[in-house]
Amino acid sequence: MANHFPHDLRYSDSHEYVRVEGDEATMGITDFAADQLGDVVFVELPSVGQRVEAGDSVGSIESVKAVSELYAMVSGQVVATNNEMDSSPELVNEDPYGDGWLVKIRMSNPQELDRAMTADTYSRLVSGQE
Repeated sequence: MANHFPHDLRYSDSHEYVRVEGDEATMGITDFAADQLGDVVFVELPSVGQRVEAGDSVGSIESVKAVSELYAMVSGQVVATNNEMDSSPELVNEDPYGDGWLVKIRMSNPQELDRAMTADTYSRLVSGQE
């Protein structure tokens, strides 16, 4: 699978991404992470209203190969989770940057994103050049 990392997103070294719109961060896992996990069969997400801190585990993604933690890239309050994950967890594999999003967080400290990677930096990380 060829990985494509959209340039309008920010990335973590644990393979999450965020798309920022105003004070809201939509989070998911990258296509690289989805490819490494294999077929996703179950996704556990935080509750709407839950407060999270950057770096906290906020859920898990279970595949046929492994279970992987989902880490918050920003602190704030969970304002939405992708209800499609209950019946269609495979969306994480099929469309990680679109219908396969996982969590929306209203950010309490947008400056935390200053630590996140650009698409170019993340691409170098996953290709072993970082």
